[in-house]
Amino acid sequence: MSMSATQYLLRFDDICPTMNWKVWAEIEAILVQRRLKPILAVVPDNRDPVLQVDSPAEDFWDRVRTWQNRGWTIALHGFQHRYVSRNAGLAARRKASEFAGLPAAEQEEKLWQALEIFRREGVNSRVWIAPSNTFDTTTVELLPRFGIQIISAGYFQFPYICQRGLIWLPQQMHYFRPAPSGVWTVCYHHNRWDDSRIAKLQQDVDHYRANISSLEQITVANEQPKLSAWLCTHPRLSEFLIRLELKLWSWWTAARNQSEGACVPARA
Repeated sequence: MSMSATQYLLRFDDICPTMNWKVWAEIEAILVQRRLKPILAVVPDNRDPVLQVDSPAEDFWDRVRTWQNRGWTIALHGFQHRYVSRNAGLAARRKASEFAGLPAAEQEEKLWQALEIFRREGVNSRVWIAPSNTFDTTTVELLPRFGIQIISAGYFQFPYICQRGLIWLPQQMHYFRPAPSGVWTVCYHHNRWDDSRIAKLQQDVDHYRANISSLEQITVANEQPKLSAWLCTHPRLSEFLIRLELKLWSWWTAARNQSEGACVPARA
């Protein structure tokens, strides 16, 4: 894949046994019909009451293995999705975390238990997605010990390899919109969706289909330089810069389309 192209990644968070299965059935059908391969952030042992939306699916792990067999990316979404510290960590502004600010031994134990569940259920993961994107330098130092190679978080334009050898995959959007060249992760939380949100997802993926990639198609190992995490670890500034860039790009795209439309001769 040429990194000069505009590429979108689909990411769905809070995948757990008690999520909204009625809505998910509609989403899954859209993904399967269009042969899209999203990133699914799976909570290994959900204990967050906010995510208890539906009756637990007894065949949940069978479903996860089915998604994995389709080539969908299964990401480790924390451990129990319980916010136990008031710390925003590296890449977020919200001061609520399951990991950020905790001692290394406590974080290590959570990661071990989370991945032990994955191993027991035959699920493989090399991608880390923290609940609310909150984690700290201690988390980053621990992740490679557990085979995690990719972090999905941060407001920047292209993936890069940090000094610890981890690939940082940016996550900047919560809905599709025009964007310049780069890798743009669109992150969804579907538990409270209604029919109109499902219809909008279908409309958007059909409109942007040619530019939607899977994680495996985003080849970054040999193309991205080793950089410091300065931009990612200044979330207020990096978010502002990315949102400004997207706003300017939207204005420019709209103006260009209007200009091209004005140049089309009217039919007699």
